[in-house]
Amino acid sequence: MLFCILSSTSLSLFSQTATTSLRGTIKDPSGALVPGARITLSNSANGQAFVAEANSSGQYVFPQIPPAKYTITATSQGFGTQSKVAELLVNQPATIDFSLTVHTETVTVDVSSTAQTLNTTDATLGAAVDNEQIQAMPLDGRDPISLLSLQPGALYLGESISLGDKTAAQNLDSRQGAVSGARSDQGNVTLDGVDDNDQINGFAFNGVLRSTLDSTQEFRVTTSNSNADAGRSSGAQVTLVTKSGTNQFHGNLFEYHRDTTTEANDWFNNNSGVPRAPLIRNQFGGNLGGPVMKNKAFFFFEYNGRRDNQGAQAERIVPLLVTITN
Repeated sequence: MLFCILSSTSLSLFSQTATTSLRGTIKDPSGALVPGARITLSNSANGQAFVAEANSSGQYVFPQIPPAKYTITATSQGFGTQSKVAELLVNQPATIDFSLTVHTETVTVDVSSTAQTLNTTDATLGAAVDNEQIQAMPLDGRDPISLLSLQPGALYLGESISLGDKTAAQNLDSRQGAVSGARSDQGNVTLDGVDDNDQINGFAFNGVLRSTLDSTQEFRVTTSNSNADAGRSSGAQVTLVTKSGTNQFHGNLFEYHRDTTTEANDWFNNNSGVPRAPLIRNQFGGNLGGPVMKNKAFFFFEYNGRRDNQGAQAERIVPLLVTITN
């Protein structure tokens, strides 16, 4: 019973947060507006469907829908059915117009996601990254947070700085990342619409919960001019969306091995004649998602593990060897 309550709660939260929006205009072949047209959004991956009706100005709007790849179908009496396939990304308003014909056949058009990158709905600046881009980018450590720095206006200087004997404590200092001039601890990180901010450390681009490559569906960084629904901070608005199960079972297994033979020695070690320190790293895991009940309930499980065997040299001051002779 507890599992069912938690599952239903998470579903209701997802439907209200980490969303996107869609709007457009319906016209006939002469360019005249078509009021009353029926617009249907369907997601074949999980069976979700949303319906709207064009107003007297021929305009339709879906103000809040989960980000996904949808088939958008426009129908009206006396016109042929027209469908468009488009991937709607999180927090990136999309505009898709229809021009219906008098033919009776159904026409399906694929809409490139790049055609929707021009946001004409609000003043927010930022770019969304879909799952295809996330999987294609080479990531050291398979950490999707590294991709956040690819946004225009974002600066990321690395994960460690040297502050004398405080290096370990400052391993992920918040001053190492900035977006549009604002420090990263002035940003807002959400995971599926839930607050994911590290209230104590505020490390660069990191939430309190660690995101993994295989569990992240997509993300968006609003670098400036965020809407009133973002709130909390004046800096970057980082929105992460996790994967979920679909009507098809899918998953993968992986392992990455890094060995000492591929490592270069430290310059100071070479200069002192000290051999390179051993480094053996294994990163492994897998994920599985699928339906519990098709079009109704789904599951997604992911595990990511890492094991390091690493040596390091340390410098120490020792007493000089003194020889006393009579």
